[in-house]
Amino acid sequence: MRATVTVLGAWAAMGLVIAVVSPVPGQLIDKTQAPNSAGEGIAKSLTQEIGAGRGDLSTPDSSVFIINRDPFRAIRRGRQLFQRKFTRQQGQGPREGDGSGDINTNLIIGAGLVDSCALCHGRPRGSAGAGGNVVTRPDSRDAPHLFGLGLKELLADEITTDLRSIRANAQAEARSKGRPVTRALTSKGIWYGSITARPDGSVDTSGVQGVDPDLRIRPLFLHGGTISIREFIVGAAHAEMGLEAVNDPDLAVASAGGRVTTPSGMVLDGTLDLIEAPPPASETGVTQLPVSPVDFLEFYLLNYFKPGTGERTEFTEDGRRAFTRIGCDRCHIPDLQINRDRRVADVETVFDPVKGIFNRLFATATTRHELVNDDARFPPLKPPQLKPFLVHNIFTDFKRHDLGPSFHERNYDGTIRTQFLTLWGVGSTTPYGHDGRSMTLTDVILRHGGEARAERAGCLCRARARVAGRVPGFPQFVDPVSTRRHGVQSGSRRPEYTRVPAVRPRQHQAGCSLQQPGRQGVTNGWITRVSVPKWCRTRLLFIDYGQVEVVRTISVAFDIPTSLR
Repeated sequence: MRATVTVLGAWAAMGLVIAVVSPVPGQLIDKTQAPNSAGEGIAKSLTQEIGAGRGDLSTPDSSVFIINRDPFRAIRRGRQLFQRKFTRQQGQGPREGDGSGDINTNLIIGAGLVDSCALCHGRPRGSAGAGGNVVTRPDSRDAPHLFGLGLKELLADEITTDLRSIRANAQAEARSKGRPVTRALTSKGIWYGSITARPDGSVDTSGVQGVDPDLRIRPLFLHGGTISIREFIVGAAHAEMGLEAVNDPDLAVASAGGRVTTPSGMVLDGTLDLIEAPPPASETGVTQLPVSPVDFLEFYLLNYFKPGTGERTEFTEDGRRAFTRIGCDRCHIPDLQINRDRRVADVETVFDPVKGIFNRLFATATTRHELVNDDARFPPLKPPQLKPFLVHNIFTDFKRHDLGPSFHERNYDGTIRTQFLTLWGVGSTTPYGHDGRSMTLTDVILRHGGEARAERAGCLCRARARVAGRVPGFPQFVDPVSTRRHGVQSGSRRPEYTRVPAVRPRQHQAGCSLQQPGRQGVTNGWITRVSVPKWCRTRLLFIDYGQVEVVRTISVAFDIPTSLR
């Protein structure tokens, strides 16, 4: 089965069984509670959506029954629960401690109180996108988009399995040979450092990079803090909405050391991982979010469509080539392969000015499930095909990276968080950064430092050549104070100059020539002396942004390591 529908809103792209798709709003009222002349809102009450609870394959209207026999209705129900505006009568609020307590040890005291998942994750309108901002840290956090969330969970779980398999084999070899064995940790072409297994079974993890010593990839939250979509749902419902799923059986069993498989197929093994427990019953005394809504929400987000691809022009293709030449794909890896895809459908959204009547985007939805006739009394089962799937343009390596002080984050207890995951889907999720402090892609690129200093220097080096030659492909820098292009200085103002140390751009950066005949100190791509105008340094740059070179009328930022200043 294959269907194509125009993207008019968020989950319109998953409308596989309907011919006409209407716009999807960001949040949805319950029209059984708030009837209206337009007939807008969720047709079912919350009680009807809860249905017969979790049930089983033979319990009609239960979550297990619907997910396995009518998966696209399960996705639709999950979307409606995601967009539903919960009421106080249904358990919404108050937040953790009603905003009081020791926030040094309990960050969710600072979380905002909302009545819908879509209030934080709702941009672009109608999607499970970005948009919310919560004060769980002194500098706040921007709610990330949830596009392709299931793909991230799948990839992270497979990478974890690969890394732990390498560890187990190294331990077995060390025991059999009676000496330490060192092995590189690689999965899907990504290097995560190395481990050394000892004959006694212990493992030296000091060489592990970008992940925790337990080798578990945590793809959720901007700092990589949670393993599964289910933990994310139950935790967010408690922290941001005051909805308590205190009897969630999967998290209860796994957090106590058991092993369970959720209705969406995610294995939670408490013997291998520290699984987040559901909120304790003593905290509320009641259960306000039964298990079936959590099942539907998990299944919806597992299958939630990945970011689309906007218009591709020579300008964007040139930028993509520069992205690769500069070395940005060292961390932002474009494509990653899933070996066993648990989703029941995939949605490919591309630029199409003819078919795309809304935002010039058009989505093609393709089913990825089987048909199994197991019981004549009921519709056939529709299990996922579990086939490989290549995720294009994901631009991540699932490692935490330190991008320098501009990205560092203060915690209420006085500590500093320095490492964050790389991001996916920047085309429609401004502002950028985990804190939402960068309004444009140029801004967030310029924020890069730390591990990405060389790549940022290459980007700016290439920008210098392009601005000088007025060649499309890179944005020009804009003075944030006067909005005058840095390429042209007005009036007779003469900048003051400061001498700064040498810089050597990465040698593999094609088209990055710094040669200027007749100018001392610049030969064969090396800068031995750079003159820096102080006004430009203070106006253009942020923390650790390097220095600025003025070449005639062109001002361009270069990367100067802090240790050399």
